[in-house]
Amino acid sequence: MGQAREVMDRLTTAMTAKDKETLANCYSADAVAFTPDEGELTGRDAITKYFFKFWEAIPDVRYEYTDKHEAGEVAIDEGFVAGTNTGPLSLPTGESLPASGKELRVRSCDVARVEGGEITSHHFYFDQLEFLGQLGLLPESLSKH
Repeated sequence: MGQAREVMDRLTTAMTAKDKETLANCYSADAVAFTPDEGELTGRDAITKYFFKFWEAIPDVRYEYTDKHEAGEVAIDEGFVAGTNTGPLSLPTGESLPASGKELRVRSCDVARVEGGEITSHHFYFDQLEFLGQLGLLPESLSKH
């Protein structure tokens, strides 16, 4: 196992344990994250706040791996983000949605570049329609895909 895989595994463990300090320390101070819902986030603080938003909305959030990959300085995780929406969900607009109480299991893929033992670039991919549909926020015709 290389450095990229070790850092990505540490990040996932910290996310599951809600260990804010370890999670933050997985990123370089000037790391950049690319998200499907909030666009580009720059800096360790902005990226960790992104995780915190999900912790508030889905306190029991966990990552279920389907596969792990590593190529040089890049680690890739494929799987599902799962949990129950029991807290308010913050939206990119600054508004929030009340808890739905619904179980979620959304396809996800993360691609992280690691340099010097820290993530410098992290691409988050998840199926937004699946996420919104499972929360009951889409018309029925769109949530059946």
